[in-house]
Amino acid sequence: MARGKKKEELTLEEKLERALVPVEEQPYEVPENWCFFRFTSLIDIEGGTQPPKSQFVEEPMDGYVRLVQIRDFASDKYVVYVPDTKKLRKFNKDDVMIARYGASIGRICTGLEGAYNVALAKTIFSREVLNRDYVYWMLQSETFQYPLRTISRSAQAGFNKKDLSNFLLPLPPLAEQQRIVDRIESLFAKLDEAKEKVQFVRNCCDDNFSSVVHEALTGNLTEEWRVQNGLSRDGWKKSKLGNLGSLERGRSKHRPRNDSRLFGGSYPFIQTGDVAEADVYIEKHKQTLSEFGLAQSRMFSKGTLCITIAANIGDVAILSYDCCFPDSVVGFTPCKDVESKYIYYMMSELQKEIEANAPATAQKNINLKILNDIDIIIPSVIEQREIIAILDDLYDKKRQVKEKTEQIVDAIDMMKKSILTKAFRGELGTNNPEEESAIKLLKKILVET
Repeated sequence: MARGKKKEELTLEEKLERALVPVEEQPYEVPENWCFFRFTSLIDIEGGTQPPKSQFVEEPMDGYVRLVQIRDFASDKYVVYVPDTKKLRKFNKDDVMIARYGASIGRICTGLEGAYNVALAKTIFSREVLNRDYVYWMLQSETFQYPLRTISRSAQAGFNKKDLSNFLLPLPPLAEQQRIVDRIESLFAKLDEAKEKVQFVRNCCDDNFSSVVHEALTGNLTEEWRVQNGLSRDGWKKSKLGNLGSLERGRSKHRPRNDSRLFGGSYPFIQTGDVAEADVYIEKHKQTLSEFGLAQSRMFSKGTLCITIAANIGDVAILSYDCCFPDSVVGFTPCKDVESKYIYYMMSELQKEIEANAPATAQKNINLKILNDIDIIIPSVIEQREIIAILDDLYDKKRQVKEKTEQIVDAIDMMKKSILTKAFRGELGTNNPEEESAIKLLKKILVET
């Protein structure tokens, strides 16, 4: 029977040479008692396992364990469980996890536990040389994220252990690592508090706008205007949406829907996502139809109010140009004395109610009958225009608040990135130059391995 190869034994000097980065190769200058190490010399990664989807269940059961996936980094909405077998690789709340593939590559997570799939990697390192929270923040900094973004091993970006072998990371003394963590978390807490206040202002603005739209629905918004113009509320009436104009589903008769012959021409084609993303008016589209596609669809006119009835239910937007759309979108063309934009504002206010009343199916949706039967309270066309003018002005102010708050949030996020960059360059003012060099700590660990 052939014997396996004897494990390579290295001297301390050889181990140091493999782990340390010479000064001339270091990507930037750090304090004298810091050093740079090669990622895989101190940090190992372990990929997960991929149970078949046929084993997934949505409720916890005896003998099952949670399977953590990339999507779980952001939400607990779609938690799944799988049979607890010896083949599974697991982690606990103290482990630092890295997303390995796709658009989420490089996302860092901690605080979860269970089994994990192949799209994630668990980091393994000695806590005697690396502080867990230091690693957590360092992996989120550009020191790690920038070289990670340059990896493209296939059509779907990803990485394995070999890819990380040449990543160069800074190593301060252990006490300095904790000071860096404390400073980052203190500064981030203040920035998060500022972000919460900004979001509160934006939420108040949204709530105020909704309140004004509600006042418009009841006729209270224009009470004073009616007095000034010698009008009464007698002109208000309740009507079914279907009686205020025509409702027609979009068309996309051909199957399969993704037939390449349908697309690539000059005819604009929007879908539910385009309606949801629009700001009152639909002014851009991601897809176009060919002549073949147009022949099995229908072109709706500029000014048509679009209402989604599947996926994101009840979203509304107005076409700013002639356009086609599928049967998951309904086009509303108003009667003579009905303004599309008035209906837009009313439907925006009713969106949550419409979505809540959608039949509970595998994919919630509504139909033309539900839309036709929606009650709309509507005044004369002249009062509709007055309401539109008031709401347009308020909506512009709301948009300005939104833009300003987004700018502030972006600035806060940039400040966080800047703090992380400075932290791992030794520029947060926390370093004590009299502390023992990180190289001595590294030697101690390498002697024991």
